[in-house]
Amino acid sequence: MAEGSATSTVKFELLADHSGEAAEATIKFDECKSLGAVNLRGTGFASRDIEVRELSARVGGVVHRAEVNVSGLAGFLLAKVAAAFSRRKDKDWYDIAFVLLHNDTGQPGEVARLVRERFADEIDTVYSAINDLHNNFAALDAQGVRAYVRQMRLDYPELDSKTLAADAVLTVEKFADEQEWRVFVLFQHSFRLLNKTMKIHVGRLDGLFDLKKHRAAD
Repeated sequence: MAEGSATSTVKFELLADHSGEAAEATIKFDECKSLGAVNLRGTGFASRDIEVRELSARVGGVVHRAEVNVSGLAGFLLAKVAAAFSRRKDKDWYDIAFVLLHNDTGQPGEVARLVRERFADEIDTVYSAINDLHNNFAALDAQGVRAYVRQMRLDYPELDSKTLAADAVLTVEKFADEQEWRVFVLFQHSFRLLNKTMKIHVGRLDGLFDLKKHRAAD
């Protein structure tokens, strides 16, 4: 390497999303003494939402270009939501809020709709994690909000903490509220399902579950 040239360190990590192993456990590969992968919840979403991006760099006066696979926005967010639910680290809370505020797709509601479109058949598996995300950004002093504000203040000390906190609360709230809520009703008596989907439009939910028991005529 030429004298005075900059050096870079590349951190190489192998990740897995194996439901049969504990979160953050190291999965060892067969016939390997040291090589393994960290079992990080949610990384499967990132691996199933791939976008191809072109990177370029000038080396010795010559521009080199390469195409690389990167995780799409939907896969990245669900991976982070699952990781935050599992390991409770500040960097996950920060990453989620920052990406919801700064992305190419648009407002949090649009991002939520993109997530549902990409993972329509799997979204049920992360409802608990999304609800947990909402709870951890539900107030100005919630842990997710504090983690976001701390990191933003380190990077941009001139920004106002209260404004940062309010942005985080509102953004995550809009994202979480866009997710589809479902109500499961258990019927004690046999009945015939006439269609697969039932949509209920409601305004206020007061008294929604004040159900009366009706006895079938003999």
